[in-house]
Amino acid sequence: MVCSGDKLVCTNGNPFFKAGSTYTVGNIVTSKLFEVKVGANDEFWYATADSEGISVRFNSKETAINDAWFSLAK
Repeated sequence: MVCSGDKLVCTNGNPFFKAGSTYTVGNIVTSKLFEVKVGANDEFWYATADSEGISVRFNSKETAINDAWFSLAK
């Protein structure tokens, strides 16, 4: 389970998340939905943790952007 303050390593990036970079888990919304902090001004994206792994999904009809995938840093 992901906890606030955990560090995530991006394993498959996109224009918003760089592969190999580390991100911090922010507020936990539900057991499967939480914030991933980006930037210095408390900016964040919502991420999910489910049977497929940890990801930030990008569902846009205007632009084809790949989902970003993460693993917990050790």
